[in-house]
Amino acid sequence: MTQPSLSSSAHGCITDVAGIEVGHFTDTRRLTGCTVVIAREGAVAGVDVRGAAPGTRETDLLEPSNLVQQVHAIMLSGGSAFGLDSATGAVRWLEEQGIGLDVGVGRIPLVPAAVLFDLTVGDMRIRPDAAAGYAACAAASRNAVAQGNVGAGAGAVVGKLFGLGNAMKGGIGSASVRVGKVTVGALIACNAVGDVVAPDTGLPLAGARTDDGMHLRDSRRTLLSGEAAQSIIAGANTTIGVIATDAVITKVQARRLAVVSHDGLARAINPVHTMSDGDTLFALGTGASGESPGMLLLATMAAEAVALATVCAVRAARSIHLPDGAQLPGLADWKAGAA
Repeated sequence: MTQPSLSSSAHGCITDVAGIEVGHFTDTRRLTGCTVVIAREGAVAGVDVRGAAPGTRETDLLEPSNLVQQVHAIMLSGGSAFGLDSATGAVRWLEEQGIGLDVGVGRIPLVPAAVLFDLTVGDMRIRPDAAAGYAACAAASRNAVAQGNVGAGAGAVVGKLFGLGNAMKGGIGSASVRVGKVTVGALIACNAVGDVVAPDTGLPLAGARTDDGMHLRDSRRTLLSGEAAQSIIAGANTTIGVIATDAVITKVQARRLAVVSHDGLARAINPVHTMSDGDTLFALGTGASGESPGMLLLATMAAEAVALATVCAVRAARSIHLPDGAQLPGLADWKAGAA
């Protein structure tokens, strides 16, 4: 029996998938940025938008019944709706490299995108633009993916149900799962309104803290006990990401892979897919392995990779200071119960 190889953090990431490159741009003026996933040779793609407050671009072309079969990059960005402009920079960079759909008179790069809300972390007038997207593409490589407070995860925050001041730093994380000759990788920018929990136990790892800031509150249990959440800005959250595989899949299967990948979010975030989140996951198939192991295995691998990557996003997150001077702890350097 083939034993799966589960890899996360420094031991594996989405760039383990043949044909996939990743690049970050992180703004040094405030915590925001964007992250691009590039498939130079094109990749079959699908998307599933599960949250109720999404911000996206070019998702309609990924419907299985629509004409286009492949895309050339996916852009993930902070900056809320403003951050969608970063995809324009990716289109320009890809065109310069001769990458895109051949339409006879030239090539058109196809770059779907999704954004998360990080405008409350610093000056909202600073957000990813086309130049940021271009820079992320220029930095893209097959190297191990930097994680935590970088790229689209730079300004991410988790556990905001009981106020931003009681929340914790989110981030971006990546992981991969390999079975036989096939690899599935995930890249997740976690900015959830809920807590990030350990997939095996459901216990909180990062999220809403108690009023003294020293312990995790456990948002699920707190809500079920009858305590009301604070007023939350609509759409001021969202977990976005990309799942990629080197398996040979169709566009219909890519759509299904995006759908089932949300199971990984449900294992690692609680509550998830709320009215205040715009959770969106893309799926890419490069076909580089030449293998078609079947959707049951691929779906299982994808959900596992997403859950691992979501946990990696908060494990790598480091503490920051909010505009009002309050500290927002990151799991990488937070000691629960320490004053």
